[in-house]
Amino acid sequence: MNTFSLKLTALVLMTLDHVGAYFPQAPIWFRWLGRGAYPLFLFCMVQGYAHTRSRKRYLLRLYLMSLFMTGLTLFLDARFPTEQGYGNHNIFLPLLLTGLVISAVELCRRDRRRGAALLGAMALVQVFYQMLPGLVPAARNFSGDILTGLVPNLAVNEFGFEFVALGAAMYFLRRQREALAAVYLIFCLYQFSAESLGGFGATQWLMVFALPLMLRYNGEKGRGWKWFFYFYYPAHTSVLFFLANTPRI
Repeated sequence: MNTFSLKLTALVLMTLDHVGAYFPQAPIWFRWLGRGAYPLFLFCMVQGYAHTRSRKRYLLRLYLMSLFMTGLTLFLDARFPTEQGYGNHNIFLPLLLTGLVISAVELCRRDRRRGAALLGAMALVQVFYQMLPGLVPAARNFSGDILTGLVPNLAVNEFGFEFVALGAAMYFLRRQREALAAVYLIFCLYQFSAESLGGFGATQWLMVFALPLMLRYNGEKGRGWKWFFYFYYPAHTSVLFFLANTPRI
C-alpha cells in the first residue's frame, strides 16, 4: 500500500468514527473501526515528514490548519449553540507537535546548540500557554482545547503526548519494521490497560488492527490530493455537526 491508499483508508475510518460520535443511534462498531484512523494518519505524516522538501512549510501548514480548526470551533459553537457542541476536532495540532519533537531530537543529534535552542523555544511555548489566561483575561473564557489550538501544548491536545511519542517512534523506527511493530503492539497493550483501569470500556487498543496496513506500506507516495485531505477534515465534521443538530420533521 502507498501513502495515498493508507490516507484514503484512514479517511473512511475517520468518517465512520465521526458518524458514530455525532449520531448515537449509529452502530457501535463505527467507533471501533474509527480507532485506527488517527494512527494511520500519524504513520502517513511521519513518512511525509521524512521526505518533504521543506519542513518549515510543512509545520507552518499544520499550524495554520490548527488555527483554522480552532476558529471554526469557536464560530460554530457561538453561532449554532447546541447541548453537545461541535466537539474537539483538531487532528492538525498533535501532528504539528509530533513534527516538532522529531525535529528537536534530530537537531540535538546534529547540532547541540541548535537543538537546545529549539527545545528552549518549545519550553517557552509551554510556559506561555500557562501564562496566557493571566496575560489576556479574555482567554479565561476559553477551554484548554481552544487555548492549545493557539499556543500548542504537548499535554493538552486531542490525542495527548503519548501519541506524540508514538509518532516520534514511528519516525525513528520507520526502517525497522519488526521494532516498529513491537513498539506499536506494546502501545496498544498500554491503551487497553489504561482504559480498563479508568473504568471505561477499552476501545482505543483496537487501533492494533491498523498495524497490518502499516506493515504493507511500500514506500511510495501514490496520488497527491494533498489539499483534499486537509479540507475534507473540517468539511465533513461541519456537515455531520449540522445534520446531527437539524430538527427532524
